[in-house]
Amino acid sequence: MERMVQNRALMLAGVQIEEGMSRLIGISTAAVLFALGVLHVYWAAGGKWGSDVTIPKQDAKPLFRPPPAGTLLVAILLFSAGLVVLGRLALWGDALPHWLFVAGTWTLVAVFLGRVVGDFKWFGVFKRTRGTAFAWWDTWLFVPLCLLLVLGCLVVAVSEG
Repeated sequence: MERMVQNRALMLAGVQIEEGMSRLIGISTAAVLFALGVLHVYWAAGGKWGSDVTIPKQDAKPLFRPPPAGTLLVAILLFSAGLVVLGRLALWGDALPHWLFVAGTWTLVAVFLGRVVGDFKWFGVFKRTRGTAFAWWDTWLFVPLCLLLVLGCLVVAVSEG
């Protein structure tokens, strides 16, 4: 009987550690999403730092020029994504339905996984365009960052929160 009590206590301690780790990973993931949102607000306001390598180029010309409103929309979506992660952890949003946060975290997993896979030409792990500044940054920063966001959102999505 004493052994069963010890095993139950160890199991409960493991669950507490797991919940704590999920919470830490989720808060870190939300912090990254909020930081990316701030960076997009900076760009929407006309900031130039880092913007040279954020859009793929063909023959030294950007494939598209996002308008400030579009960049601001991305910022709002990133802030919203951070709030979804925090809501799934029950750190905010008690007045909202829980399923919203559950579905939202799984949606974030799918969205960021799609960014990791890419479009098979300009961005993602299967891109064919190489040798540009964007391709280098995509390989060494953007794709790994999105993969970390996938993993962070996945941990939160499967958590008991």
